[in-house]
Amino acid sequence: MHRQPWRLGPRGERWFDVTLTVVLLLPVLPYLFFVDAVDGVLMLLQISPLVARRRHPVAVFAAVAAATAVQPLLNDHPLWSQFAFPVAVYSVARYAGPRWAVAALGTGLLGAGIAAVDWLHGFGANLLTVENITAYSVTIGLFVVVAWTLGTLGRTRQAYVDALVERGERLERESVQQAALAAIEERHRIAREMHDVVAHGLTTIVVQAEGARAAAVHDPAVTGPALGTIASTGREAIAELRRMLGLLRAEEAPTVPQPRLADLPALLDEARAAGMPVEARLAPVPAVSDGVALTTYRIVQEALSNVRKHAGPGARAAVAVGVDGDAIVVEVSDDGRGAAAHDDGRGLGLAGMRERVAAHDGTLVTGPAPGGGFTVCARIPL
Repeated sequence: MHRQPWRLGPRGERWFDVTLTVVLLLPVLPYLFFVDAVDGVLMLLQISPLVARRRHPVAVFAAVAAATAVQPLLNDHPLWSQFAFPVAVYSVARYAGPRWAVAALGTGLLGAGIAAVDWLHGFGANLLTVENITAYSVTIGLFVVVAWTLGTLGRTRQAYVDALVERGERLERESVQQAALAAIEERHRIAREMHDVVAHGLTTIVVQAEGARAAAVHDPAVTGPALGTIASTGREAIAELRRMLGLLRAEEAPTVPQPRLADLPALLDEARAAGMPVEARLAPVPAVSDGVALTTYRIVQEALSNVRKHAGPGARAAVAVGVDGDAIVVEVSDDGRGAAAHDDGRGLGLAGMRERVAAHDGTLVTGPAPGGGFTVCARIPL
């Protein structure tokens, strides 16, 4: 099992810096009281700023570098506090920007050369040779370079981790947004299905009921077929509603096939049985996807429902379905008064048609027919 690397929290980092500073200051106490008070004060000035090295890395480095620069003026031998300088260089490279890190590296390498000359002079003037100065400068400079390298690697790794975290958060936000959009789209789809089923079924029932009531006055015998159509249409609508509501309640709910192009003749026969004269021209259509077939069926179904609701009594409908190039063309027209019928603005039929056709990158044209009536024409890419 992969284990996450151990990390210090903000409080742990503060205590670590305090402990580091205190440990480095422990050897300073004998200098202050028993060895050399000047060296002790100088060591105190070089080490104590490290307590704030994470919060103010540049200021801490400047303070340590300034105290270190004073050292050659006061003595010519190394001090325990020299270890504070590479720590300050590491802090700048780790917690400040790349430019400050390069400046700290250059300052450290320059200081390494100065320290080599100063210390060799303290050991003896005869040791001031090019070979000795170079050897000492390289040795001291290695501390600076290693500290700078470790700090730069730490800063680069932290930037990489921060980028991964930011990317993960962004992907999580996008996932939530996509889930919300998918839920909205699913609600729209369910609303379209519910509208198509309810509107078609109830329209047929209302038309048949009104016709049966009017006919019952003159010939009660004609009410039998009308009532039979009402009953069968109601049962079909209830079955479809139960199917959709079952899908919403449980994923394992039983399903039935969605309407297809082969179901169009039955839909037209149902409209004729309800008393609407329907002329049909159904050309052979090649195999299409389930989505295209369902969209075609629903457009014909909704258009016929609109004819019943708006075209007026005695209106005739014409349905044509065929293939034109790489698209299915669906046209439903009537000769009634649908174009002049009152529209309360709350209908979802035409809006649902447009949404279905747009989902397949198709086009939908609706409006009054030149000779009267209303026409719905949809072009759906295969």
